[in-house]
Amino acid sequence: MATGEMQNINCGCKGIRTCLRCEAEESKQHFLQKNELIHYDFTYDPVSKSAVQEEESGTQQSFAFPGIFLWENFVSEYEENELIARMDQDVWRESQSGRRKQDFGPKVNFKKHRVRVGNFTGLPAISRQLVDRMSKAPQLASFKPVEQCNLDYDRLRGSAIDPHLDDSWLWGEHLVTINLLSDTVLTMSLDQGWGDMGDGEVRVAVPLPRRSLIVLYGEARHRWKHAIHRKDIQGRRVCSTFRELSEEFLQGGEQEKLGSELLDIALSFKEPHAGLYLPVELECHTGRKKEVPAVVLAELQWSSIDIPYLFLGTCPSIHDI
Repeated sequence: MATGEMQNINCGCKGIRTCLRCEAEESKQHFLQKNELIHYDFTYDPVSKSAVQEEESGTQQSFAFPGIFLWENFVSEYEENELIARMDQDVWRESQSGRRKQDFGPKVNFKKHRVRVGNFTGLPAISRQLVDRMSKAPQLASFKPVEQCNLDYDRLRGSAIDPHLDDSWLWGEHLVTINLLSDTVLTMSLDQGWGDMGDGEVRVAVPLPRRSLIVLYGEARHRWKHAIHRKDIQGRRVCSTFRELSEEFLQGGEQEKLGSELLDIALSFKEPHAGLYLPVELECHTGRKKEVPAVVLAELQWSSIDIPYLFLGTCPSIHDI
């Protein structure tokens, strides 16, 4: 699908969420009338790990801002192109606030605290190399993702995500996001104010370079809300967010058994992309022709079997599939 192309005239917004498709609707008008709070704006400095505010006088005000790890150039331009091509082979589903999404993870009801395997068969195979690379960072040495969510933002749809805290019943300490296709800004916010800044909202802009990885943990994960504002989407922006299990689902936790099952499935990296489900006809050694899902051939391509990909060929063991 070309950038900005609409899959249908409807959007995925529900409740108070809006995008450029639905904001003209009368039923959405009152959601757009927001009272602007007093706010204090800072910018995150990854070198000093501080939130910094430049005063008009030229002086600086700052405070320590722990809980963020930024890895620039986490993927190469070639890898970025490959990741986007694989995602675009799959189906993008409409989501809130002008976003589109792809989910790879267990079936979850957060309100009722219920989780089950559902149709989950693993994280995408192409993500294996990303997860292996993450583990090289000391902050992520023990990180084992159980869910991957791909989000597609586009300026033409008015894409954004409102300030929020991620769930902490199922999801664990680290939120890991890879930022692709364009630079953006992750806005951290605290409603109650900070230090001597009274009751105003404190906002910290965290620049996210293209192809970078960011980790939120500690107070940045559990206390500060995070958002991507519409004004910070300049073109198409795609991200992949990886989440780990909370202690309740790990060894010694109440739901350790279920957690172990979910991790085994996730880290099998067997989730095929929808674009690889097309049946392909192969002629076997018996002379009999057989239709095989293309995803099977994709797996065989990485094995020692010499097999042509996505066209007629001969495979000595295809009848065993």
